[in-house]
Amino acid sequence: MARRPRQGSFHSAPRGLGKDLLTVSAIPRQAIVRLLESARKLKALRHKGTRYQPLTGTTLGLLFEKPSTRTRVSFETGIHQLGGHSLFLSLSDIQLSRGETVADTARVLSRYLDALVVRTFDHAIVEEWARHATIPVINGLTDLCHPCQALSDLLTIQERKGRLKGLKLAYVGDGNNVANSLIEAAAKTGMAISVGCPSGYEPDQRILDLARREAAETGGAVEITANPQVAVKDADAVYTDVWVSMGQEGQEARRLDVLAPYQLNERLLKSAKSDAIVMHCLPAHRGQEITAGVLDGPQSVILDQAENRLHMQKAILVELMQPRTKGTRS
Repeated sequence: MARRPRQGSFHSAPRGLGKDLLTVSAIPRQAIVRLLESARKLKALRHKGTRYQPLTGTTLGLLFEKPSTRTRVSFETGIHQLGGHSLFLSLSDIQLSRGETVADTARVLSRYLDALVVRTFDHAIVEEWARHATIPVINGLTDLCHPCQALSDLLTIQERKGRLKGLKLAYVGDGNNVANSLIEAAAKTGMAISVGCPSGYEPDQRILDLARREAAETGGAVEITANPQVAVKDADAVYTDVWVSMGQEGQEARRLDVLAPYQLNERLLKSAKSDAIVMHCLPAHRGQEITAGVLDGPQSVILDQAENRLHMQKAILVELMQPRTKGTRS
């Protein structure tokens, strides 16, 4: 017989994210520290089988324009473990597909839901949702940013290395949405990040400029180089992601050719520290951006990353939604 979970008494950190979570750069540094602490506590409670359900009676909406495994399952599981419910909203099933505006839909959903996760293409779309919704809006991924992934990755690095400040994170490959959010996260926490990518595939310049200003205050550093060996040299963690993101399928042949020198393989990994961890947010294409030997090797922490999506997103939900269960509606 399964052991009945014990009722927990975990208290969340003070609210500090604002109404929404759209980018890592918009989160105050101390709020990131609190999220990491909260996620660690929530993970420990879960592993002990202790029930903690501060969001009983709440409903989380999931509005996804892009397919998803980890984001959808971790948010649905997370809100359930916290005592709430989830409602998956496919565009084909709601009136947005027939011309209803985002503004009208956001205002209506705000009367039904307690928070909304939006996974879409253009970052301006999630900003529009946040502007019109009176409930918290969480960026579940846009073409520009993937903040929940980067925050979860901070948790994984901290677990494995015991700290964040002063570490070097290397990222090789396409300077995509994951790279953008990792740059923001590194700058916020005093890490050095070195991105190895070919010309024309660099991260967003506005994000780089803001992150460099942030890093100057936290003791971090942001480097962009076309040389993958330079990026990976002496790194504490080495990260890569797919070369062809959703919506870029028409560029596949060109991308595979240009990015081939940036494959995370055994030879490249030797440039990092001997105890460096290997990271990938998944899904992975073995033999493209990373070899099977590296992805499945002893330095890989990809399953820890995937699990930590659950715990970090639970921390985010508690931070954004718990005050709303106490009668504080905007």
